[in-house]
Amino acid sequence: MRAEDEQAFREFVTSQMAALRKLAYMTCGDWHAAEDAVANALVKLYPRWRKLDRPDLYVKTMVYRAAVDETRRPWRRERSAGDAVPEIALGDPAGATDERMRLRAALDAVPARQRAAVVLRHYLDLSLEDTAGVLGCTVGTAKSQVSRGLAKLRESLGGEHIELTGKPMEEWTNAVA
Repeated sequence: MRAEDEQAFREFVTSQMAALRKLAYMTCGDWHAAEDAVANALVKLYPRWRKLDRPDLYVKTMVYRAAVDETRRPWRRERSAGDAVPEIALGDPAGATDERMRLRAALDAVPARQRAAVVLRHYLDLSLEDTAGVLGCTVGTAKSQVSRGLAKLRESLGGEHIELTGKPMEEWTNAVA
């Protein structure tokens, strides 16, 4: 790879790393698996770098697929003895942490493909066309996946009032990091 292409790749990775990590985390729900998914996607992107017109969409597709694959790995199904110990939910005086935890739990209740569609569309603010491109489906399918995902999210949240406006979504993903 030429020096200017390598520099462009480095700048691209630097500018996209946070968004890619968040996409992977929101898809698989585990920061360690998300890191692995992003690393694997970037390793595969590097040799193809010069040939791509839209590397941002290509890498998001790769990260999404890698994050889904990470959740399918056999070692992820193994449980440690510590998993049997019940979690004790502690209240947060400010309520912000509880809110993020409820939202994360509600997102976990949404099927992976629908969750990815919602994250791509509303969290990463991609257009429907770009969301469909990342998911590898038609625009109509992406639209229905986003709609169904939002409906499932609303159903999971029930009557809870969680204020999403005015807060950067980064706040509620960093709480579980």
